[in-house]
Amino acid sequence: MSKPGSLLRIVLTNETFIGLEVGQGNAAGQAVEDIARQPEAEGKIRGTLLLNLAFLEALTIYGLVVALALLFVNPFV
Repeated sequence: MSKPGSLLRIVLTNETFIGLEVGQGNAAGQAVEDIARQPEAEGKIRGTLLLNLAFLEALTIYGLVVALALLFVNPFV
């Protein structure tokens, strides 16, 4: 028998990860557009993009840790 609310937890964590991946896609797409508009600023744009993607990936990992904690540990006991 599954825990009550476990399906809700799974759905919410999946939505979190989907949202983060959409954010990464939007950031990369915007960076490509900016490089196309200003090729001379490619180095600065690429550096900023990589830093932002690293922060987003770290946020995704923290979300995974929280999701696993919510799935396997009942914090409300």
